[in-house]
Amino acid sequence: MKKLNLPILALIIANLIWGAASPIFKFALGNIPPFSLAFIRFLIASCLLYPIVHKELTYGQLKNRWLWLFAFSGITINITFFFLGLERTASINSPIIASAGPVILLIGSALFLRERIKKSALAGTLLSFTGIFIIVFQPILQNGPQGEIIGNFFLIIATLGYVVSTIAGRKFLTNENTLGSTFWSFLIGTLTFLPFMIWEFESSPGWIAALDYRGWTGIIFGSVFSSAIAYAAYDWALSKLPAYKTGVFTYLDPITAVAIAIPLLGEQLTVPFLTGSALVFFGILIAERRIPWHPLHKIFNL
Repeated sequence: MKKLNLPILALIIANLIWGAASPIFKFALGNIPPFSLAFIRFLIASCLLYPIVHKELTYGQLKNRWLWLFAFSGITINITFFFLGLERTASINSPIIASAGPVILLIGSALFLRERIKKSALAGTLLSFTGIFIIVFQPILQNGPQGEIIGNFFLIIATLGYVVSTIAGRKFLTNENTLGSTFWSFLIGTLTFLPFMIWEFESSPGWIAALDYRGWTGIIFGSVFSSAIAYAAYDWALSKLPAYKTGVFTYLDPITAVAIAIPLLGEQLTVPFLTGSALVFFGILIAERRIPWHPLHKIFNL
């Protein structure tokens, strides 16, 4: 058996967890406000990481402007609009919209990191965005509630936050500072969510007393799995791989999301959703031409 490719395995683990996140968090948001969930999630995750990384932490690390961009885009922006989007639209839309991230990341990596980009990327990007357009405006095609369109746009903003964070992470993440940087980004994110959590508590203080298994599922899954484990695995892999290679693993997310969302939330696969999804993935295939570079294929150094 050939040597196990640990960065690839770490990315697979992270994205399987994040694929499950959309339906699980939508399930939890029926019982807990979004900013309160985000605050509690990253506060607990910060506490879990601190005993592991406290010896390598220095306040001088906070002077790195890339760290702040990494944290603000990847935690504050991404999670804020991810939760706000989930409250307003189907959870299975989230991983499909996020799947356009690798194509955006491919172009962003070329512009800001000077990583090589293929000429086919523009054609693939256009096709993927056509698929995203169909999914985003699916409510109009089905004469559904207009609020879903706003939710879909929020998910697009969340995806852009992820792309910016990945590019910023490639600017400063190394083998030596990965977990420490993950901790600082969690703490920065926690502090940015604090005033909104206070506002939610003052607006609706009864949610704490009404907290049930749905809210606790979101808190435990979010803090332990989706934050501490998944972010640590992703950030570590990002320190070892080119930015554009990390994006391919978001293709795993929709599989996990659909498998959980249908029995947990009763969501359905519609014709516009399937059409848009096919265009997104076909566009990604054109842009990246990576049939051989399937996530499961690259778990070993083949």
